[in-house]
Amino acid sequence: MITSQQLRAARALLGWDQRQLAEESDTSVPTIQRMESSDGQVRGIVRTLDKVVKALESAGIELLGENAPSVGLGRGVRLRDNSAGDKAESEPSIMYDKAASASLRQ
Repeated sequence: MITSQQLRAARALLGWDQRQLAEESDTSVPTIQRMESSDGQVRGIVRTLDKVVKALESAGIELLGENAPSVGLGRGVRLRDNSAGDKAESEPSIMYDKAASASLRQ
């Protein structure tokens, strides 16, 4: 559903601390702390996970599953799979600002 890394990254994008996420999702700070300290997929009561995800989505976060395309507009980040520990062998990232400014100059 959501990984601890996604949860921490979503909070960082919003500029929220754990207390604010707990308030927005009607959960407790220790619950958020447990979720964020999970290794990989967040484990917990489904109803609680759902409340946290809905709070993030209501604030504008788009959570992406593995290999899922993004359907929204706006800035974002995606973690490339590098489970082998090697350097990523893919095309370099193209920042939207660079692409947009290049098209404006034409």
